[in-house]
Amino acid sequence: MAIKTRFFLTSDTHGRVFDVKPTFKADVAIHCGDLTGRSELEKLRDTIDMMRKIPAPLKLVIAGNHDLLLEEGERFTELKSMSMSSSRDPARVDRTIGPAGAGRQLFEQAKADGVYFLDEGNYTFTLQNGACLRIYASPWTPAKWTGRAYQYPPETKHDFAIDDGTQVVVSHGPPLGVFDNTSFGRAGDPNLFTSVAIARPMLHCFGHIHSGWGAMLATWRSPRPRARPRYTDLNTEKSLVIEEMSNLAKNSNDTDKEAKARADKTKAIQDQGFAHTSHCSGDAHPLRPTEQTLFVNASYDWSESGWAGGLGEQPPWLVDLELPKAE
Repeated sequence: MAIKTRFFLTSDTHGRVFDVKPTFKADVAIHCGDLTGRSELEKLRDTIDMMRKIPAPLKLVIAGNHDLLLEEGERFTELKSMSMSSSRDPARVDRTIGPAGAGRQLFEQAKADGVYFLDEGNYTFTLQNGACLRIYASPWTPAKWTGRAYQYPPETKHDFAIDDGTQVVVSHGPPLGVFDNTSFGRAGDPNLFTSVAIARPMLHCFGHIHSGWGAMLATWRSPRPRARPRYTDLNTEKSLVIEEMSNLAKNSNDTDKEAKARADKTKAIQDQGFAHTSHCSGDAHPLRPTEQTLFVNASYDWSESGWAGGLGEQPPWLVDLELPKAE
């Protein structure tokens, strides 16, 4: 028995909070990392309070590369020391980030309100609607520089150990080739793409690349690859781009009619408070498990490339999918 399940998705709020419009209810809310801008303990508290207000019984949160205060052990000590040594006011940095474990303690207090922080790994939840959710979470992204949280050198291999049968992958960064375009080229993670291409979850949500905001119902080539997957394992001709920034941002080459159509679509999404897509049985494009994956870049923070020409923050996503009934 399949159960319709609604996901609320956002990412890269960087300490800013948005008003949650009471026009929807979700089963699961997910934040894909970068909860703070500069690892500020107070901004993390604000973000957690915002997650509390989202109308969903279960809220799942991962860290991003800006969330140093959620690192642990030697990595926390080393990264905090690097931040202090590069600052003109190390004492202020020390107060801002707080002591080891302070950020995670805020999440411990938020569990009573259904807010859970996920370290990297596989999880299973029985949802309030009776569905079984199998999820994989990872905050890790590749980077050529040091000093940021949850990042590894791109020349090394990170093992994204996604369990077989996982329905939802939550990562901070995108897989290589999917909503990962930057002015410096593709910034997605090839190791992550490999793992996702093998696991083929129903939903993969992420952020990190702000200008990549959008959603695509991607169709895989069959059968599942036995060797190392490549981007060509995605059948782009049979994939559906649901929405992306380039469809909404102002374009100097637009005719008056085209400009008005973009503006009207943008205003409708902003007034609604979210972008919505549904892929359940009976919908125009029902998702076919193991054959398709819905990729969603849910970055909230707008970039210079301009959500709607730089009007402001990018909306969260509401996504409807069907999950199996929990045993």
